[in-house]
Amino acid sequence: MKTIEIIGYRRANLGKTDSAKVREEGNVPCVLYGGGEQVHFYAPVILFRDLVYTNEAHFVHLNIEGEECQAIMQEVQFHPVSEIILHVDFLRISEDRKIKMEIPVRLVGQAKGVAKGGLLVRKRAALKVAAFPKHMPDHIDIDCTELDFHHAIKVGDMNMPNLDFLDPKAAAIASVEVPRAAKVAEETAAAAPAEGAAAPAAGAAAPAAAAGDAKKADAPKKDEKKK
Repeated sequence: MKTIEIIGYRRANLGKTDSAKVREEGNVPCVLYGGGEQVHFYAPVILFRDLVYTNEAHFVHLNIEGEECQAIMQEVQFHPVSEIILHVDFLRISEDRKIKMEIPVRLVGQAKGVAKGGLLVRKRAALKVAAFPKHMPDHIDIDCTELDFHHAIKVGDMNMPNLDFLDPKAAAIASVEVPRAAKVAEETAAAAPAEGAAAPAAGAAAPAAAAGDAKKADAPKKDEKKK
């Protein structure tokens, strides 16, 4: 997995007012957990571009005023409207301890169902895994070649060396579904025979009605003979 360097500076003051000032100056308030000590610091927001806005996972080399360590980004908070980064939590890591991360998923290969007109749907953008840092991948490729209509690749189907998958085994990662337009066409085709079957029944009633009218027309003639 690739590593991105973040250069930070310790915060002298904490609180909402100070955090707002840090953001106004183009920085992001951060906290480093692990190792028995919480370190509050800030770092320029521009350094987070390749760490946050990417489809790959990364390790982070933190340099906080000369104190260096390896870490992972544990959580990032965004403003609900502007989506500006509000806060980032980091977790210190070591090579001899397993870590938990969300690793982005990539769907590769053309699914059988897609070749037949189906639609490949991604159910999960990332998977939760546990592994030693040296075994942690920056992304996970999901081979969809054999995926057919109404079938799905589930977490329980995953088997990768040195990785423990933490999501529910029954959770779907990707599936091939019938496009909405095709579903509407199928429903329309299924309804057509039923509507056609009703026509003969209505038509059959017409001769019966006509026969009844003919009898009424003959009635006056019988009365005339009696006279």
